[in-house]
Amino acid sequence: MTKAVFGIAKSIEQAETIVGELKTANFSNNDISVLFPDKSTSKDFAHEKHTKAPEGTAIGGTVGLGTGAVLGWLAGIGSLAIPGIGPFIAAGPIMGALGGAAVGAATGGLAGALIGLGMPEYEAKRYEEKIRGGSALISVHTENSDERDRAKDIFKRAHAEDIASTEEESVHT
Repeated sequence: MTKAVFGIAKSIEQAETIVGELKTANFSNNDISVLFPDKSTSKDFAHEKHTKAPEGTAIGGTVGLGTGAVLGWLAGIGSLAIPGIGPFIAAGPIMGALGGAAVGAATGGLAGALIGLGMPEYEAKRYEEKIRGGSALISVHTENSDERDRAKDIFKRAHAEDIASTEEESVHT
């Protein structure tokens, strides 16, 4: 079973720094997830052609202009709307989880998707509140314990908050 290391970045700039460090440390762009609120009020969007967002969740596969080049390196980046919560920008394995059955489950929304990834409910709810408050969730998915340790070190050096590691269920996209 794959494990994931999760952390909270208080700003998009901090998220960019963490993702850049993960990229430099040779983590695959397919193994890094980022999720943050789409606070863009502009109707002017840059279209991302590599979106792998599930149908029904993506809203045009668009990414706000505020997203930097480092986040653009991630696989499957795109905008999506989570019913009852609002618009988000997501990339990586979490995109599949948010588009899957977890969003419509009884627990619903973002916490339901995180629980579907194997995160304990109390952590999922804590992360959901931080993301709703404007922070970004970053996760690295790996089976290698040395890589998990390296990811945690990167998060710590960048002053990420709520760093945790958990087993996750396989995500079916």
